[in-house]
Amino acid sequence: MIDSDGFRPNVGIILCNQQRQLFWAKRIGQNAWQFPQGGIDTNESPEEAMYRELNEEVGLKPHHVSLLGSTDDWLRYRLPKRYIRKNSNPVCIGQKQRWYLLRVNCNESDFCLDHSPKPEFDHWRWVKYWYPVDKVVYFKRRVYADALKQLAPLLFPNEESGLQLSEPRAISRRVRLYR
Repeated sequence: MIDSDGFRPNVGIILCNQQRQLFWAKRIGQNAWQFPQGGIDTNESPEEAMYRELNEEVGLKPHHVSLLGSTDDWLRYRLPKRYIRKNSNPVCIGQKQRWYLLRVNCNESDFCLDHSPKPEFDHWRWVKYWYPVDKVVYFKRRVYADALKQLAPLLFPNEESGLQLSEPRAISRRVRLYR
């Protein structure tokens, strides 16, 4: 499903633990790390897609997590030209994502990276909150920075300095709260 602008609807999942560290996963067979993410199926809400992807990619179910909030708007990134499949119809030029922040309420032994027939990840670890911004593939960095900036107040409500990045940007801090 590609929208009229050429963007594929997608969800991004940011899992945090009690120490406010984030789940950071390595793509299977690659030296590429990212947050779990995945496409939204036809007739599926972004929240439904998020829980499906959480189960497929990480093996967690809704009772393993608490939904803290999401970005209010779609965050978009364009694919570099070499990754665009020009012979597909319609042509996908990038992704538009709704990002979700979830707190893990289970044991690490509940995580299962090979839960689905086609696993996405082969390793994971906990990292500091801002670590992923400089480590994800370059064309996703802006979206990661935007998502983390928007969701940071949910984990760091009294720490305005926690919102500082090496490159400050004017980004909307609107989030949807789930309580």
